[in-house]
Amino acid sequence: MTDESSFIYRFEPGTRPGAPPLLLLHGTGGDENDLLQLGAMISPGSALLSPRGRVLEHGMPRFFRRLAEGVFDEQDVRKRALELGAFVESARQRHGIAAPVAVGFSNGANIAAALLLMKPDALAGAVLLRAMVPLSDPPKARLDGKPVLILSGQADPIVPAGNAARLSAMLADAGAKVILRTLPAGHQLSQADVNLSRDWITSVDTLVA
Repeated sequence: MTDESSFIYRFEPGTRPGAPPLLLLHGTGGDENDLLQLGAMISPGSALLSPRGRVLEHGMPRFFRRLAEGVFDEQDVRKRALELGAFVESARQRHGIAAPVAVGFSNGANIAAALLLMKPDALAGAVLLRAMVPLSDPPKARLDGKPVLILSGQADPIVPAGNAARLSAMLADAGAKVILRTLPAGHQLSQADVNLSRDWITSVDTLVA
């Protein structure tokens, strides 16, 4: 059984009552420390749960395997999404937090999208930064109005044009309340990502607290 001991992770307790806990999911080559500052910036006072991906690609942590740039091992995506869901459930019990809002960047955003589709109850919502469609044939999820923000980069050399729109449609078809914004940016995050994520969290935290 996968529990929180199966992941290396950081946990920062919340300091603001009612602030939604955040599940921070790093990109390729990152670790459990990468997004702590981002989490504190976009939702001050939120509890922060930040695991390290358990798959290594040339020594770089990831959350699932890929066959090539932009080509995912979908069997592994499904397996790792369920492992992450079990980790979240166990960590919630251990630390006494509500279902978190995922904040994922790149590979972390992709596993967050897969988790929404594979185990919807694990998350209260998600901020998906530079995400791609994680599964070509996802299960029939019921997201029942779960809030999701997708921020893509107009000049992103990694995420194919139109992919974020496909992901947005996939999640919306499953019932999520999706906002998709395309920014004048590449794959890396910008101040606009921080500002939009913070504003979005503020607008939805009463729904997910």
